[in-house]
Amino acid sequence: MKGSTYRRCSCRDPKTGKELGTSCPRRNSRNHCTYSIRQELPPHEDSSRRSFARGGYTNAKAAQADLDHVRALLGLVEADDREGIQLVAEMLAEVSGEKLPLPDVEETRRRLKAGQDLVGSLTVTEWLDRWLAGKRIRKSGISRYETDIRVHLKPHIGHRRLDRLRVSHLSEMFTAIADGNAEVLEQNAQRRAAVEELATIPWKGAENRARRKALKAALDAMPPFRRVTGPATRQHVKATLRASLNDAIGQQIITFNPAAHVEIDPVRKPKALVWTDERVAKWEQTGEKPSPVMVWTPEQTGAFLDFVAGDRLYAMWHLIAFRGLRRGEACGQPWSETNLDRHSLTVTGQLVQDGWEVEASEPKTDSGFRVVALDDDTVGVLERHRKQQEAERAEWGSAWVNTGLVFTQEDGSWLHPGKVTDLFERLVAASGLPPIRLHDLRHGAATLMLAADIDIKIVSDTLGHSDTRITRDIYQSVLPHVGKSAAEATAKLVPLQRKAEQEEQARKAAKKAEQAAKAKAKRKKKDKAKKAAKKG
Repeated sequence: MKGSTYRRCSCRDPKTGKELGTSCPRRNSRNHCTYSIRQELPPHEDSSRRSFARGGYTNAKAAQADLDHVRALLGLVEADDREGIQLVAEMLAEVSGEKLPLPDVEETRRRLKAGQDLVGSLTVTEWLDRWLAGKRIRKSGISRYETDIRVHLKPHIGHRRLDRLRVSHLSEMFTAIADGNAEVLEQNAQRRAAVEELATIPWKGAENRARRKALKAALDAMPPFRRVTGPATRQHVKATLRASLNDAIGQQIITFNPAAHVEIDPVRKPKALVWTDERVAKWEQTGEKPSPVMVWTPEQTGAFLDFVAGDRLYAMWHLIAFRGLRRGEACGQPWSETNLDRHSLTVTGQLVQDGWEVEASEPKTDSGFRVVALDDDTVGVLERHRKQQEAERAEWGSAWVNTGLVFTQEDGSWLHPGKVTDLFERLVAASGLPPIRLHDLRHGAATLMLAADIDIKIVSDTLGHSDTRITRDIYQSVLPHVGKSAAEATAKLVPLQRKAEQEEQARKAAKKAEQAAKAKAKRKKKDKAKKAAKKG
């Protein structure tokens, strides 16, 4: 194909504004003109012509080098490879049109063999859509990825080319999210103030009605209450992007993952605290929980179970409180995997929410598949629950939905995990006990097992953790009496001279006090005898 280098003068006629070209009087001067190249490219499929053109070279040698580079790229494909010819031609046309650097010949050869895009024009949005469409995971996981992509990734970085995505772009994205949080908080505060003001305006009176109408109009114009994007969500957004870019590296589309190197605020997981008497008293005064994660004492757990003893789902509350099943695992536990004769159940599935829809799913991790031992009392509770369910089945007759699950609605159909949580919160409120979440019953079960000196590995296996460190870090809330016993046992290990002296002084003081008390009693007895003698 034809191609050439040529000199070009960009001087213009001051009167007409047209380029002088070969008529420029300085054209033959050294270093006056620049060099350009033009190379014919394979025509479009409709036979229309196209070419690669580039100018601005300071000398003929540099221009010739780039022309040779273009010809080397064209020479990567055989003459009978029509698809390859078109791919290379489209790449060179794009490089020419957007004034991009010429691609490396060997890198282009590798991309051709791998069937990859020759020019990294793929945007982040296009890649994320392609990546998400290829994921084969449960529906709830897809929904979480889709939310991260739709709400955060596409609006902030979706327009950027995938191969040009940098750590700085991601830092800017998370800064923008933080700035958005501040705006949301301000707008929420404004709306809350307006709602509180509206509540203070009386209904009667023309002036009051006008004020209420104006304030309602102002509320309608305000953004609705919104949640901020917290540290955990930001970490999940980062994890979603990192996973997608790792797959892009695996497909040899890019070579660097900026999401692996961007730094954002870490998630500080709240520590589980026990509802001690002091914390309960403060909660009763202020209504504030000391921590988002609170655990009942054994006495409080017993009081709750006694309170809900007549509830239809008592067996579920009992099972979670003592054996630490997750909400979804309890809702999805089948009778076929519950062996009361052998005092055990096997967790093989769960019911999970996708939005408000419910679907059956496998446990989240391999460690979620586990055998959970049952104590005699729990077995008795489940046996009574099965009899209750059999009575309900007989009452519903042909309308009974045979799901085969341990815990169901009255007609045998699935329990909705969200409704189970709502019911638990209502029962806790009615009991008068300090509030905990349903998941905190699981925390409590772990704490009780640890307080009973159960081996940490057994506790971890019962809860379905992949590592005992997770159990220690998250669930080891020390009950007050356990902490006191540990403190006393520790103190006794250290022989202190000061402590021995204090104990000796305490013994002497006690002995002295005892002698004084005896002397006083003796005097009183003597005085009483004297008074009796005088009366006689």
